[in-house]
Amino acid sequence: MPCPCCALFVGLPDVRLLELDEVDGGLVMAIETTREVVGCPSCGTRARVKDRHRVELVDLPFGDKPMRTIWVKRRLACVDADCEVTTWTERDDRIAPPRSSLTSRAGRWVTFQVGAHARSVAEVAADLCCSWHPVNDAVIAWGEALLEADTERVGTVTSLGLDEVAFAKLGERRRLHFATSIVDTGAGQLLDLVPGRGGAAPKRWINERPKQWRDAVRWATLDLSGAFRSVFQATLPEATMVADPFHVVRLANSKVDECRRRVQNETLGHRGRRADPLYRSRRLLTMAAERLDDDGTTKLQGLLKAGDPRGEVAETWTAKEAIRELYAHADEETAGAWIDELIRDMADPIWPVEVRSLGRTLRNWRDEIIAWHRSHASNGPTEAANNLIKRVKRAAFGFRSFKSFRIRALLYAGKPNWSLLENVTPR
Repeated sequence: MPCPCCALFVGLPDVRLLELDEVDGGLVMAIETTREVVGCPSCGTRARVKDRHRVELVDLPFGDKPMRTIWVKRRLACVDADCEVTTWTERDDRIAPPRSSLTSRAGRWVTFQVGAHARSVAEVAADLCCSWHPVNDAVIAWGEALLEADTERVGTVTSLGLDEVAFAKLGERRRLHFATSIVDTGAGQLLDLVPGRGGAAPKRWINERPKQWRDAVRWATLDLSGAFRSVFQATLPEATMVADPFHVVRLANSKVDECRRRVQNETLGHRGRRADPLYRSRRLLTMAAERLDDDGTTKLQGLLKAGDPRGEVAETWTAKEAIRELYAHADEETAGAWIDELIRDMADPIWPVEVRSLGRTLRNWRDEIIAWHRSHASNGPTEAANNLIKRVKRAAFGFRSFKSFRIRALLYAGKPNWSLLENVTPR
């Protein structure tokens, strides 16, 4: 017979410990509820206990010993012969919710371990000495309940960012599927993940927010993506779109690299090799001019002189530095005059094709680029949220279910109120 101190294993009022045994190096305890028999859910007539069946649940370990809880559940029957409901099984969410293989306290614990600490499901399942599927099901069930209960998680947002993140390779052709991360760039908080790269899903998500919430968004940050620009134009017409400076400069660097590879093939007839001057200059070309010391500048000039006979790579590099200079101007009016001059100059046919392409991009995104000087809003927090999402993906070794992907990402990067976990129950 269990001693009175054994009730600490249960930790719940109105729940009685029947037995506690050690089996195969682990603990097995049997419990039953002691509440009065409830009335019929249909007619209210006091029910009778028809029989009992034993349900085995994975519980938290005791010390280094795994534990299993046997819940002796009562099957109840209505005594009214005319009642539509005949039998049903008692429910006590304090012990375990319906269809759960874990106790409620174990379900909450695994959700916190996997969600807040980005531990793998397999690692947590090993701590409980159980299989992968019960733990994963518990994380999804409790995580979804927590996110639904946390109604204040998505608060007032003044700066909203969108970016794409790879989801999984699915289908026979292993085609890469993407998701769109919606981020509060002011607070650095992942608000939600929706399938696809722009399009209807993020539009629907933003339109589902109250008008007061949408009106509070002043800045809409994005990379140079036409799909995301159309999302903001359709849903937040009053918000000012801001092109992220990092992506603008990265585009300029990519044009330098494109020009280098083209000139390499035109002059030598092959891709870059280790001894080729342009190939040796590839890293120096992406560095900022002020970061090059005297030796670096001399080396770059020598390599370009040897491998760039028409000076096209040097001209593209100069254009890249001119775009970087755009962000050295603190005044929006001065920056606007600077970018207008760049757009006019880069349209000249004497420039390499990569510079002219860069000029067209500046023309198409002029207002969004200049808006940074007014807002100083960045899409960097969106990239940071994507890095957290990628950490979750690495811990899970990838996902096949978008629902699991979304919940796991929001639990880790969405800043939920974890104190609510003790009071929520899966459906």
